[in-house]
Amino acid sequence: MPANIEIVGAGPAGLAAAITIAKHGGRAIVYERHRDVGHRFHGDFQGLENWTTTGDVLDEFASMGIEPTFEHTPFRECVFYDPAGREYNYRSARPVWYLTRRGTDVGTLDQSLKAQALDAGVDIRLSAQKEHLPDGGIVAHGPHRVDAIAVGYLFETDRADGAFCAVSDRLAPKGYSYLLISGGRGTIASCMFADFHNEKQYLERTVEFFQRKIDFRMRDARAFGGFGNVHADGRARRDKILYVGEAAGFQDTLFGFGMRYAIRSGHLAARAWLANKPEMYDRLWHGNMRNLTRLATVNRYMYELLGDRGYALLLRKIERAADVRDWLRAYYTTGRWKLRLHPYVRWRTVQRMRLVKQCVQGCDCTWCRCWSVKARNTVTQQPMHESETETTPCFGVAPSGRHLCG
Repeated sequence: MPANIEIVGAGPAGLAAAITIAKHGGRAIVYERHRDVGHRFHGDFQGLENWTTTGDVLDEFASMGIEPTFEHTPFRECVFYDPAGREYNYRSARPVWYLTRRGTDVGTLDQSLKAQALDAGVDIRLSAQKEHLPDGGIVAHGPHRVDAIAVGYLFETDRADGAFCAVSDRLAPKGYSYLLISGGRGTIASCMFADFHNEKQYLERTVEFFQRKIDFRMRDARAFGGFGNVHADGRARRDKILYVGEAAGFQDTLFGFGMRYAIRSGHLAARAWLANKPEMYDRLWHGNMRNLTRLATVNRYMYELLGDRGYALLLRKIERAADVRDWLRAYYTTGRWKLRLHPYVRWRTVQRMRLVKQCVQGCDCTWCRCWSVKARNTVTQQPMHESETETTPCFGVAPSGRHLCG
């Protein structure tokens, strides 16, 4: 085992790797360029999926040495709406997901993992950047492009706990809108995979839709936004540098339930380094995650082809299932014909991403590949630092490949 194992990024993937290393006698050093962990999030609710294995996700975390000290509320049912507004009620005998919060507040997943890492003896260096790993290490710096965005509101409410989701291109193109309420707190958002420029319009429609369907009031509403990378490039190792979480594209390509993927990949990368065999990581993630990510990629491609009529048919099909958790597990983890289709889908995805090489001159768009410097009215491909107040970040291209600047 190396004397020190360096990790870039203190998200769930990086901290899971660090906890694994520390609990097995190694010394992990984590570099986080922001002032605290969870900087990308604002206390918003997210779902920790519990359907891709027969066992419970919290038991899987326990086997990695990660305790559920974060807030986690089990949800066994959810109300869905199709594009016409028809309601579908899905239930399961076991939790379909656990509702967690993300961000810098006490009780969030991020802060709880940070506390566990510190207790295990991990050296976390905040406001510290590490741009090179000459001796190898683990890269967990999060998404490197934008395939999906979520815009919404956090709020307080008196309404009872509940989970509600709507699938409609009018509310969230190629994605879904959701309303999550737990313990007097709520998150409402449009999660879209296309047409990022019109995010405000989709959010307004989402709020109007749920207020029309569900009796709830929002108090102290606070806007938030987020983005994610949901397409893996098929490689997670470059010599002695191991990529985990969204840095490797380990994400639920279909709907973006990626926290479990991130933590699992961080744990597997740590195991490879503990054995001082970084090449072992390929075998570990292939055995645990390759088919899962391939099936999700095909599921996403098929979902994008459905359109509103197809979404309604899909919801009706799920409604016939005796247990929604069992249906989701089969949909996410089985399908030989989908695995055979993956090379074609992968090729199509890569071709669409290559349609755009650079940004148009003078662009100051929010959702594109470039980083616009307003003061100089120039375009650069380099990301900004927090201190560069004159710059506006531009995050990616739409999954369709259309350039989002024009």
